[in-house]
Amino acid sequence: MQLKGSTKIGNKYQNPIPTDEAGFDKMLPIMWEYMTNKAESTPLKPLGPFNTDATIYQTPPQSGLRITWMGHSGLLIEIDGKRFLTDPVWSKRCSFTQYFGPKRFFPAPLPLNELPQLDGIIISHDHYDHFDEATIRTLAPENIPFYTSLGVGQYLKKWGVRADLIHEMDWGDTVTIGGDLTITTAPTRHFSGRGITHRNETLWSAFVIKGHTHNIFFGADSGWFNGFADIGEAYGPFDLTMLEIGAYGKNWPDIHMGPLSAVNAHLALKGKQMMPIHWGTFNLALHAWHEPVDILLELAAKENLTLFAPEPGMPTEVTGESYNSEWWEKYR
Repeated sequence: MQLKGSTKIGNKYQNPIPTDEAGFDKMLPIMWEYMTNKAESTPLKPLGPFNTDATIYQTPPQSGLRITWMGHSGLLIEIDGKRFLTDPVWSKRCSFTQYFGPKRFFPAPLPLNELPQLDGIIISHDHYDHFDEATIRTLAPENIPFYTSLGVGQYLKKWGVRADLIHEMDWGDTVTIGGDLTITTAPTRHFSGRGITHRNETLWSAFVIKGHTHNIFFGADSGWFNGFADIGEAYGPFDLTMLEIGAYGKNWPDIHMGPLSAVNAHLALKGKQMMPIHWGTFNLALHAWHEPVDILLELAAKENLTLFAPEPGMPTEVTGESYNSEWWEKYR
């Protein structure tokens, strides 16, 4: 089964199904909810600090698959002898300025200059909480290949990444790395834009990463849609799905999933083990900061799901056995 590529109307990329992107018409009710919100959307207790022992990367994972969660959607993925970094945001704030905007609940666990050698950096889309200019500018001199969605390369070039290292991909495109690993882009139900004047002029994507032994799915940002079943049929089953569970809200159900839809996506994708991402790092919604994982644990128990929930900054092997570090419990 071959997935369809993206479509455009004029210069605007389109979602795979009609989608309410929580635009200007939702701005006033959303602002009012933020002003009257009583939930603990930012932790009362500081989280961390979390620290990664970089010497661990000198020894390959026995299982062939090891994940270090740097927070939000930032992952250091070691899969079948290759290493990839996804959506790295090392700055204190995911914003157009470091003077205000959503602030990290904890610093990135590993300094950028201590990262192991990478085979690639994956950028799902151009939103500030996934695509950080300062981080990219720091990594650009390392001459690491970038794999990203259509249109995002313009920023990478501007920030110092060599043009020959930028691989822009449409939904369904595949690149081969090192002869035995492929990266394939898949559709998501979201939107893009780093300002109010250029919405949806770049594409948003998920990524299938398939090595000689393991097959994993990096979901990035998406609302629920039946396309997850198509992806599962075309590229599954997956040893691990990494799916967003945070930043959901009643005013934007089409563009972020929340725990219930994430579980449904995991099942549709034919996932064997599920890792929750996109939570516990920034205040981007009205729910309590720990609510997404609390709900996920309840759902996982009902559905008998195998979860993978490591502590931030802790390199952890994916073995197929359920793993829950419960790191957040000490910060309630």
